[in-house]
Amino acid sequence: MYIKNIQLTNFRNYDVLETEFHKNVNLILGNNAQGKTNLLEAVYISSIGRSFRTNKDSDLVRFAADFAKLKVSAEKEIYDTSVEIIIKKDSKKSIKKDGVIVKRTSDLLENIYIVIFSPEDLKIVKDEPEKRRKFIDRELCQMKPAYYESLNNYKKILLQRNTYLKEETIDQSILDLWDVQLAKYGARIIQMRKVFIEKISRISHDIHESITNGKENLQIPYHPNVPVLESLKEQEDFFYEEIKKSYGNDMKQRTTTKGPHKDDISFIVNDINMRSFGSQGQQRTCALSLKLAELYLIKEETGEDAILLLDDVMSELDIERQEYLIKTLKENQLFITTTDLDEKLFTAFPDAKIIYVESGKIKDKK
Repeated sequence: MYIKNIQLTNFRNYDVLETEFHKNVNLILGNNAQGKTNLLEAVYISSIGRSFRTNKDSDLVRFAADFAKLKVSAEKEIYDTSVEIIIKKDSKKSIKKDGVIVKRTSDLLENIYIVIFSPEDLKIVKDEPEKRRKFIDRELCQMKPAYYESLNNYKKILLQRNTYLKEETIDQSILDLWDVQLAKYGARIIQMRKVFIEKISRISHDIHESITNGKENLQIPYHPNVPVLESLKEQEDFFYEEIKKSYGNDMKQRTTTKGPHKDDISFIVNDINMRSFGSQGQQRTCALSLKLAELYLIKEETGEDAILLLDDVMSELDIERQEYLIKTLKENQLFITTTDLDEKLFTAFPDAKIIYVESGKIKDKK
C-alpha cells in the first residue's frame, strides 16, 4: 500500500496544494513552522478521519477560511482507493471514500493504514498513562471499527456520567442508566485491548531483541483497571458490579473511578520497569520497538504494508537506532520530515523524492 498523491485546500497553512508521492521514500525538508508536519497530518487524517495533533477539527482550517479540504489517493494490494474530507468551521466534517459519502467515521477505517512516529512517541514509555492509552486507542481504532464505535460510545457516556456526578443532588437510579451502558462498552474495550496488547508485546519482544543483539528482553504487560475475564458477558457483568461498588468513591471524588479510562501498560526490560529505572536510550529503544511492532501487526492482521510517517524523529535517535530503522523498512512507504538533509538519509534512500516546504508551499526536487 502507498499514497500516490494528495490535494489540499485551506488546510492549516496550505492555501492550495497538489503533489505526487514516491511509492517508497519521501523526504520532506524545510525549516521549523513551514508546514512539514501539516503535510504529514493531512496524510494521516485519511486513515482514521482525525488528526494526531488536535481533537478540534476547526484547528485544521486555514486562518480566515471557512473550510478545509483534503483528498488522498492510494494504491492497495488489490485495488486503488481515495478519501476526500471537507471540514467546515460551523458544521460537521463530510467524508467520502471512493466517491461515496461515509455516514460514520468508523466506515472509513480498515482502508488506509498509517503509523505515525514523532518525538512525542519517544515519551510513551516514561510519561503519564494517558499517552499509552492514546497509543493503544489510535492503533486499535485503525484496525477495528468495532473498537472505534465502543470507544466513542464509552467516552460520551463517561462524560455524561462525570458531569452528572458534579450535581448537588445525585439520583442513583438515573446514574444506573449510564452504568449499564458504561459496562457494556467498557467490557468490549477491555477485551479488545487485552488481545491487542498480547500481540503487540509478542512482536515488540522480537524486534527489541534484534535491536539489542539479544541482550535485552522486553515485555509489555497490560494493567487493566478492571480485571480481565474470559467471556464478554462475564466482563460486562463484573464491570457493572465494580461500578456499583465504587459509588461511594465516585460520589466523593465527583468522577468515575473505575473503568478502562484508567488502564495502563508498562515496559519491562530484563525484569526492570523502564518508566522508573530505564535510561533514556533504553526508553527510546522500547518506543522504537513498539512503533515498528505496529507495522508488523498491521501486516499480520490485514495483509497490507502500512505507511510510516517519521516526523522529525530521526535526529532524536542515535546512529545505531537510525541504521536499524533504515535497514528494516524496505516494504513500507516512508514520509520523513527533517530540517536538514542528512548525508546518511540521502545515501540510504538515493531514489527518494525530496520535497522542500516553505511557508505552506512545496518545491519538488526529485
